[in-house]
Amino acid sequence: MDWKSNPSCVLVAGFAQLPKGTTLYETYKTIGCVLIIDKENDRIVDASFTFIMGITNEFISSLVKGKSVHNGIDAIIEEIEKRFYVPPQKAVIQSVRAAYNRYCEMTKYS
Repeated sequence: MDWKSNPSCVLVAGFAQLPKGTTLYETYKTIGCVLIIDKENDRIVDASFTFIMGITNEFISSLVKGKSVHNGIDAIIEEIEKRFYVPPQKAVIQSVRAAYNRYCEMTKYS
């Protein structure tokens, strides 16, 4: 079933400030992470990040799509740290954490 017609899918977003002195900071100031999560299995079915270049968004999204958030996001963070070497790496991680925390608030996870 496509997430667009799946009533158990929810959209959550998180934001973080980009590092000062980077091109992205000068343009956007913050980065956004949008996750669509299926509440039935706590799996990320789609993701998007506010990056200028499509390939960057596609790459970072591929690191989180299909991952379960049922037991937290440590494995997702580890994957980002191992494979995503850009100046705003920590901001990306913070935006993912913020989106996850919003999901936890909504579902009463902790």
